Amino acid sequence: MDVPDYVLPPEAIAQEPTEPRDAARLLDAIDPGGATLHRRVRDLPERLGPGDLLVVNTTRVLPARLLLHKATGGAAEVLLVSPSGPVPTGVPPAGNAAAEGETWTAMVRPGRRLPPGTRLLHDGRTVVEVGEHLDDGLRQVRLLNDGVPADQLLASVGVLPLPPYIEAAPADPERYQTVYARRPASLAAPTAGLHFTEGLLARCAARGAGLATVDLEVGLATFSPVRAERVEDHVMHRERYRVPEETMAACDAARRVIAVGTTTVRALESAAATGALSGETALYIHGRYRFGVVDVLLTNFHQPRSSLLVLLEAFCGPRWRALYAEALAVGYRFLSFGDAMVVGRT
Repeated sequence: MDVPDYVLPPEAIAQEPTEPRDAARLLDAIDPGGATLHRRVRDLPERLGPGDLLVVNTTRVLPARLLLHKATGGAAEVLLVSPSGPVPTGVPPAGNAAAEGETWTAMVRPGRRLPPGTRLLHDGRTVVEVGEHLDDGLRQVRLLNDGVPADQLLASVGVLPLPPYIEAAPADPERYQTVYARRPASLAAPTAGLHFTEGLLARCAARGAGLATVDLEVGLATFSPVRAERVEDHVMHRERYRVPEETMAACDAARRVIAVGTTTVRALESAAATGALSGETALYIHGRYRFGVVDVLLTNFHQPRSSLLVLLEAFCGPRWRALYAEALAVGYRFLSFGDAMVVGRT
Protein backbone atom coordinates (compact mmCIF):
# COMPACT_ATOMS: atom_id res chain seq x y z
CA MET A 1 0.00 0.00 0.00
CA ASP A 2 1.41 3.37 -1.02
CA VAL A 3 2.14 6.00 1.61
CA PRO A 4 -0.45 8.83 1.43
CA ASP A 5 1.13 11.89 -0.12
CA TYR A 6 0.16 15.27 -1.56
CA VAL A 7 1.78 18.56 -2.53
CA LEU A 8 1.82 21.06 0.34
CA PRO A 9 2.69 24.57 -0.86
CA PRO A 10 4.97 26.37 1.64
CA GLU A 11 2.59 29.33 1.75
CA ALA A 12 -0.14 27.04 3.12
CA ILE A 13 1.87 26.30 6.28
CA ALA A 14 0.59 28.46 9.12
CA GLN A 15 3.37 30.39 10.84
CA GLU A 16 1.31 31.75 13.71
CA PRO A 17 -1.87 30.68 15.49
CA THR A 18 -5.27 32.16 14.77
CA GLU A 19 -6.61 34.65 17.31
CA PRO A 20 -8.78 33.97 19.12
CA ARG A 21 -8.18 30.23 19.26
CA ASP A 22 -11.68 29.16 18.21
CA ALA A 23 -11.72 31.50 15.19
CA ALA A 24 -9.71 28.92 13.20
CA ARG A 25 -11.52 27.56 10.18
CA LEU A 26 -13.20 24.15 10.42
CA LEU A 27 -13.84 21.89 7.43
CA ASP A 28 -16.96 19.97 8.46
CA ALA A 29 -17.05 16.49 6.92
CA ILE A 30 -18.81 14.64 9.75
CA ASP A 31 -21.40 13.15 7.41
CA PRO A 32 -19.51 10.67 5.16
CA GLY A 33 -22.06 10.89 2.35
CA GLY A 34 -22.90 14.58 2.67
CA ALA A 35 -21.43 17.80 1.35
CA THR A 36 -18.58 19.43 3.22
CA LEU A 37 -19.31 22.65 5.07
CA HIS A 38 -16.97 25.53 5.85
CA ARG A 39 -17.29 26.69 9.44
CA ARG A 40 -15.23 28.02 12.33
CA VAL A 41 -14.14 25.92 15.28
CA ARG A 42 -16.40 28.06 17.45
CA ASP A 43 -19.34 26.55 15.50
CA LEU A 44 -18.54 23.01 16.72
CA PRO A 45 -21.26 22.99 19.43
CA GLU A 46 -23.88 23.17 16.65
CA ARG A 47 -22.79 19.68 15.60
CA LEU A 48 -22.99 18.18 19.10
CA GLY A 49 -25.79 16.98 21.30
CA PRO A 50 -26.72 14.74 24.23
CA GLY A 51 -24.84 11.46 24.15
CA ASP A 52 -21.81 12.91 22.38
CA LEU A 53 -18.47 12.70 24.17
CA LEU A 54 -15.47 14.92 23.44
CA VAL A 55 -12.18 13.30 24.45
CA VAL A 56 -9.04 15.45 24.73
CA ASN A 57 -5.35 14.80 25.38
CA THR A 58 -4.31 16.83 28.41
CA THR A 59 -0.55 16.46 27.98
CA ARG A 60 1.55 19.61 28.23
CA VAL A 61 4.60 20.41 26.11
CA LEU A 62 7.83 20.03 28.06
CA PRO A 63 10.59 22.64 27.62
CA ALA A 64 12.65 19.74 26.33
CA ARG A 65 14.99 21.55 23.93
CA LEU A 66 18.23 22.39 25.72
CA LEU A 67 20.59 24.84 24.00
CA LEU A 68 23.92 24.07 25.65
CA HIS A 69 27.66 24.31 25.13
CA LYS A 70 30.74 22.23 25.81
CA ALA A 71 33.37 23.31 28.32
CA THR A 72 35.47 24.34 25.30
CA GLY A 73 32.70 26.66 24.14
CA GLY A 74 31.32 24.66 21.22
CA ALA A 75 27.54 24.74 20.81
CA ALA A 76 25.47 21.63 21.48
CA GLU A 77 21.77 20.84 21.55
CA VAL A 78 19.88 18.16 23.45
CA LEU A 79 16.25 17.28 22.77
CA LEU A 80 14.88 15.14 25.59
CA VAL A 81 12.60 12.47 24.13
CA SER A 82 11.48 10.39 27.11
CA PRO A 83 12.64 9.41 30.58
CA SER A 84 14.29 5.99 30.73
CA GLY A 85 12.86 3.05 32.63
CA PRO A 86 9.62 1.06 32.68
CA VAL A 87 6.19 2.67 32.72
CA PRO A 88 4.37 2.32 36.06
CA THR A 89 1.12 0.35 35.82
CA GLY A 90 -2.10 2.07 36.80
CA VAL A 91 -0.54 5.46 37.55
CA PRO A 92 0.34 8.44 35.36
CA PRO A 93 3.65 7.85 33.57
CA ALA A 94 6.53 9.92 34.86
CA GLY A 95 7.40 12.83 32.64
CA ASN A 96 9.13 15.40 34.82
CA ALA A 97 12.32 13.61 35.82
CA ALA A 98 12.00 14.24 39.53
CA ALA A 99 15.17 12.45 40.62
CA GLU A 100 18.73 13.67 40.66
CA GLY A 101 20.68 12.15 37.79
CA GLU A 102 17.68 10.60 36.02
CA THR A 103 18.52 9.29 32.58
CA TRP A 104 16.63 10.18 29.41
CA THR A 105 16.55 9.10 25.81
CA ALA A 106 17.47 12.12 23.73
CA MET A 107 18.53 13.48 20.36
CA VAL A 108 21.96 15.09 20.64
CA ARG A 109 23.73 17.42 18.21
CA PRO A 110 26.45 17.39 17.00
CA GLY A 111 26.41 13.70 17.93
CA ARG A 112 29.76 12.75 16.42
CA ARG A 113 31.57 15.40 18.44
CA LEU A 114 30.00 14.45 21.76
CA PRO A 115 31.44 11.13 22.96
CA PRO A 116 30.02 9.39 26.03
CA GLY A 117 30.98 11.21 29.19
CA THR A 118 30.86 14.68 27.63
CA ARG A 119 29.34 17.22 30.02
CA LEU A 120 27.30 20.09 28.62
CA LEU A 121 26.71 23.47 30.22
CA HIS A 122 24.17 26.27 30.23
CA ASP A 123 25.54 29.67 31.21
CA GLY A 124 28.50 27.98 32.88
CA ARG A 125 26.36 25.50 34.82
CA THR A 126 26.79 21.78 34.04
CA VAL A 127 23.34 20.31 33.35
CA VAL A 128 23.72 17.24 31.09
CA GLU A 129 26.12 14.33 30.75
CA VAL A 130 26.00 12.61 27.36
CA GLY A 131 25.80 8.80 27.50
CA GLU A 132 25.85 5.84 25.17
CA HIS A 133 24.55 5.57 21.62
CA LEU A 134 21.12 3.95 21.19
CA ASP A 135 19.10 2.84 18.16
CA ASP A 136 17.62 5.28 15.62
CA GLY A 137 20.31 7.89 16.20
CA LEU A 138 19.27 8.47 19.81
CA ARG A 139 21.51 8.83 22.86
CA GLN A 140 21.19 8.24 26.54
CA VAL A 141 21.78 11.38 28.61
CA ARG A 142 21.78 12.13 32.34
CA LEU A 143 20.42 15.30 33.88
CA LEU A 144 22.73 16.83 36.47
CA ASN A 145 20.17 18.52 38.70
CA ASP A 146 22.57 19.62 41.44
CA GLY A 147 19.78 19.33 44.01
CA VAL A 148 17.23 21.27 41.95
CA PRO A 149 13.99 19.44 41.01
CA ALA A 150 14.36 18.46 37.38
CA ASP A 151 11.15 20.14 36.28
CA GLN A 152 12.51 23.41 37.67
CA LEU A 153 15.82 22.79 35.93
CA LEU A 154 14.11 22.32 32.56
CA ALA A 155 11.92 25.36 33.12
CA SER A 156 15.02 27.47 33.64
CA VAL A 157 17.25 26.13 30.86
CA GLY A 158 14.89 24.55 28.32
CA VAL A 159 12.68 25.97 25.58
CA LEU A 160 9.63 24.58 23.84
CA PRO A 161 10.60 22.30 20.92
CA LEU A 162 8.56 23.91 18.14
CA PRO A 163 8.28 22.07 14.82
CA PRO A 164 11.09 22.93 12.40
CA TYR A 165 8.69 24.45 9.86
CA ILE A 166 7.69 27.17 12.37
CA GLU A 167 10.04 30.04 11.62
CA ALA A 168 9.52 32.02 14.84
CA ALA A 169 8.13 31.19 18.25
CA PRO A 170 4.83 32.85 19.22
CA ALA A 171 5.11 35.86 21.49
CA ASP A 172 3.10 34.00 24.11
CA PRO A 173 4.48 30.46 24.69
CA GLU A 174 1.08 29.42 26.06
CA ARG A 175 -0.27 29.55 22.50
CA TYR A 176 1.59 26.28 21.95
CA GLN A 177 -0.24 24.73 24.91
CA THR A 178 -3.89 23.73 25.13
CA VAL A 179 -6.06 25.51 27.69
CA TYR A 180 -6.56 22.17 29.45
CA ALA A 181 -2.87 21.12 29.43
CA ARG A 182 -1.76 19.59 32.72
CA ARG A 183 1.40 17.48 33.13
CA PRO A 184 4.52 18.54 31.18
CA ALA A 185 5.68 15.46 29.28
CA SER A 186 5.42 15.95 25.50
CA LEU A 187 7.73 17.03 22.70
CA ALA A 188 4.88 18.60 20.74
CA ALA A 189 1.41 19.90 21.42
CA PRO A 190 -1.68 17.85 20.58
CA THR A 191 -2.42 20.56 18.06
CA ALA A 192 -6.11 19.92 17.38
CA GLY A 193 -6.69 20.97 20.97
CA LEU A 194 -5.05 24.36 20.44
CA HIS A 195 -8.35 25.62 18.99
CA PHE A 196 -10.35 25.13 22.18
CA THR A 197 -11.16 27.84 24.71
CA GLU A 198 -12.86 27.53 28.08
CA GLY A 199 -15.87 29.23 26.54
CA LEU A 200 -16.04 26.77 23.66
CA LEU A 201 -15.87 23.83 26.06
CA ALA A 202 -18.68 25.37 28.10
CA ARG A 203 -20.85 25.77 24.99
CA CYS A 204 -20.21 22.14 24.03
CA ALA A 205 -21.34 21.12 27.51
CA ALA A 206 -24.44 23.31 27.19
CA ARG A 207 -25.40 21.32 24.10
CA GLY A 208 -25.33 18.15 26.20
CA ALA A 209 -21.91 16.84 25.16
CA GLY A 210 -19.67 15.26 27.77
CA LEU A 211 -15.94 15.81 28.19
CA ALA A 212 -13.34 13.15 29.03
CA THR A 213 -9.56 13.11 29.08
CA VAL A 214 -6.58 10.94 28.17
CA ASP A 215 -2.85 11.52 28.52
CA LEU A 216 -0.51 10.53 25.71
CA GLU A 217 3.05 11.86 25.70
CA VAL A 218 3.58 13.15 22.18
CA GLY A 219 6.98 11.95 21.00
CA LEU A 220 8.85 10.50 18.07
CA ALA A 221 6.00 8.20 17.04
CA THR A 222 3.76 11.18 16.34
CA PHE A 223 6.08 13.36 14.30
CA SER A 224 8.53 10.94 12.66
CA PRO A 225 7.90 10.81 8.89
CA VAL A 226 7.06 7.60 7.07
CA ARG A 227 10.25 6.87 5.14
CA ALA A 228 9.28 3.36 4.02
CA GLU A 229 7.99 2.91 0.48
CA ARG A 230 5.00 0.92 1.70
CA VAL A 231 2.66 1.91 4.50
CA GLU A 232 2.95 -1.53 6.09
CA ASP A 233 6.71 -1.28 6.50
CA HIS A 234 6.75 1.77 8.76
CA VAL A 235 7.71 1.12 12.39
CA MET A 236 6.27 3.32 15.13
CA HIS A 237 8.22 4.46 18.18
CA ARG A 238 6.66 3.85 21.56
CA GLU A 239 4.82 6.57 23.47
CA ARG A 240 3.50 6.55 27.03
CA TYR A 241 -0.23 6.90 27.61
CA ARG A 242 -2.89 6.72 30.29
CA VAL A 243 -6.65 6.43 29.88
CA PRO A 244 -8.62 6.91 33.13
CA GLU A 245 -11.20 4.23 33.92
CA GLU A 246 -13.93 6.87 33.91
CA THR A 247 -12.95 7.87 30.36
CA MET A 248 -13.33 4.32 29.04
CA ALA A 249 -16.65 3.99 30.85
CA ALA A 250 -17.86 7.27 29.33
CA CYS A 251 -16.78 6.08 25.85
CA ASP A 252 -18.71 2.82 26.30
CA ALA A 253 -21.84 4.78 27.24
CA ALA A 254 -21.56 7.50 24.57
CA ARG A 255 -23.67 7.82 21.46
CA ARG A 256 -20.65 9.17 19.57
CA VAL A 257 -17.04 9.50 20.66
CA ILE A 258 -15.39 12.59 19.17
CA ALA A 259 -11.61 12.40 19.53
CA VAL A 260 -9.81 15.74 19.54
CA GLY A 261 -6.58 14.89 17.75
CA THR A 262 -4.81 11.79 16.48
CA THR A 263 -2.97 11.28 19.77
CA THR A 264 -6.32 10.95 21.53
CA VAL A 265 -7.32 8.34 18.94
CA ARG A 266 -4.16 6.32 19.57
CA ALA A 267 -4.59 6.43 23.34
CA LEU A 268 -8.23 5.30 23.21
CA GLU A 269 -7.68 2.64 20.58
CA SER A 270 -4.57 1.34 22.38
CA ALA A 271 -6.54 0.91 25.60
CA ALA A 272 -9.41 -0.78 23.78
CA ALA A 273 -7.16 -3.14 21.83
CA THR A 274 -4.99 -4.25 24.75
CA GLY A 275 -7.18 -3.76 27.79
CA ALA A 276 -4.30 -1.86 29.41
CA LEU A 277 -5.33 1.61 30.56
CA SER A 278 -1.73 2.76 30.94
CA GLY A 279 1.66 1.84 29.60
CA GLU A 280 3.46 2.31 26.30
CA THR A 281 1.92 2.08 22.87
CA ALA A 282 3.43 1.54 19.45
CA LEU A 283 -0.01 1.24 17.87
CA TYR A 284 0.23 1.98 14.16
CA ILE A 285 -3.20 2.69 12.71
CA HIS A 286 -3.20 2.10 8.96
CA GLY A 287 -5.02 0.29 6.18
CA ARG A 288 -8.24 -1.40 7.20
CA TYR A 289 -7.78 -0.93 10.90
CA ARG A 290 -10.94 -1.75 12.85
CA PHE A 291 -11.65 1.16 15.16
CA GLY A 292 -13.15 0.10 18.44
CA VAL A 293 -13.89 3.44 20.11
CA VAL A 294 -13.70 6.61 17.99
CA ASP A 295 -16.58 7.68 15.73
CA VAL A 296 -15.58 11.25 14.81
CA LEU A 297 -12.14 12.86 14.56
CA LEU A 298 -11.35 16.55 14.93
CA THR A 299 -7.84 17.11 13.65
CA ASN A 300 -5.52 19.59 11.99
CA PHE A 301 -4.21 19.15 8.44
CA HIS A 302 -1.11 16.96 8.48
CA GLN A 303 2.18 16.77 6.64
CA PRO A 304 2.55 14.58 3.55
CA ARG A 305 3.87 11.06 4.22
CA SER A 306 3.23 11.25 7.96
CA SER A 307 1.82 8.53 10.19
CA LEU A 308 -0.92 11.02 11.12
CA LEU A 309 -2.05 11.17 7.50
CA VAL A 310 -1.89 7.36 7.35
CA LEU A 311 -4.21 7.28 10.40
CA LEU A 312 -6.58 9.73 8.75
CA GLU A 313 -6.75 7.56 5.62
CA ALA A 314 -7.54 4.52 7.76
CA PHE A 315 -10.28 6.52 9.49
CA CYS A 316 -12.10 8.08 6.56
CA GLY A 317 -10.71 6.30 3.50
CA PRO A 318 -9.50 7.95 0.30
CA ARG A 319 -11.93 10.85 0.71
CA TRP A 320 -9.20 12.65 2.64
CA ARG A 321 -7.65 13.54 -0.71
CA ALA A 322 -10.73 15.46 -1.87
CA LEU A 323 -11.03 17.15 1.54
CA TYR A 324 -7.39 18.25 1.50
CA ALA A 325 -7.65 19.46 -2.09
CA GLU A 326 -10.74 21.50 -1.22
CA ALA A 327 -9.07 22.96 1.86
CA LEU A 328 -6.01 24.02 -0.13
CA ALA A 329 -8.14 25.48 -2.89
CA VAL A 330 -10.02 27.80 -0.52
CA GLY A 331 -7.05 28.86 1.57
CA TYR A 332 -7.11 26.76 4.72
CA ARG A 333 -3.95 26.97 6.83
CA PHE A 334 -2.07 23.70 7.43
CA LEU A 335 -0.03 21.97 10.17
CA SER A 336 0.42 22.83 13.85
CA PHE A 337 -0.82 26.44 13.91
CA GLY A 338 -3.26 25.86 11.07
CA ASP A 339 -6.98 25.21 10.72
CA ALA A 340 -8.91 22.04 11.48
CA MET A 341 -11.27 19.51 10.03
CA VAL A 342 -13.87 17.28 11.66
CA VAL A 343 -14.59 14.03 9.88
CA GLY A 344 -16.79 11.00 10.47
CA ARG A 345 -15.47 7.48 10.26
CA THR A 346 -16.12 5.70 6.99
